[in-house]
Amino acid sequence: MSAKDEGHSAFFYGTLMAPQVLHRVTHGSTPNDPKFVPDHIKVVPAILHNYRRHRVKHADYPAIVPVPSASVRGTYVTGLRDADIWRLDIFEGDEYVRKVVKVRLLTAVGDESGQGNVEGDEVEAETYVWKASRNRLEDGEWDFAEFQREKMRFWVGSEGQEEYEGFADEALAVAEVDEAVAEKQVDGTGGRGSNGHITRALKDEPTNEPMRNAV
Repeated sequence: MSAKDEGHSAFFYGTLMAPQVLHRVTHGSTPNDPKFVPDHIKVVPAILHNYRRHRVKHADYPAIVPVPSASVRGTYVTGLRDADIWRLDIFEGDEYVRKVVKVRLLTAVGDESGQGNVEGDEVEAETYVWKASRNRLEDGEWDFAEFQREKMRFWVGSEGQEEYEGFADEALAVAEVDEAVAEKQVDGTGGRGSNGHITRALKDEPTNEPMRNAV
């Protein structure tokens, strides 16, 4: 059976680990339930070895590059359709290249250091590897919890904001998000935020052109 028939599998290690962001990319909107993902998509924890995750300078999102003996914990996502991959390619942009890698599923998830991780089956997945200049990467590790706490609002806009920020009044949530975006001098989303140029491009319909093969 072809990959097209089975659907695509991917490994996500950054902003796309957040259900709201993944749903926005594949569906064009943010769900009300922060745990929601489209029915055809399944998500499980996984780890990618021999890569290291870095913060990208002046950005909210991370990058991975090959580094022997390093590892990156993320999510293994199955059931992605051709149209989903088409949108993901747009979302990631020209800073990344989509590659096929092998990841290990996690049957138990440990702490941030990896202590307590229990690895299971090895599976193949596509992931987005940094191809831009490494001078744009910081030495430090990217923090997903910090992203959810401090940066999520720039990526999901007013939709889904109440779940993360605890706003009791929806109008207040919308106003504060809009104000925060307006005051943000550097766009840490790189155009991937709720009203960025990349997000606007995601609203287009997939073309009939053949998809780029992962390399």
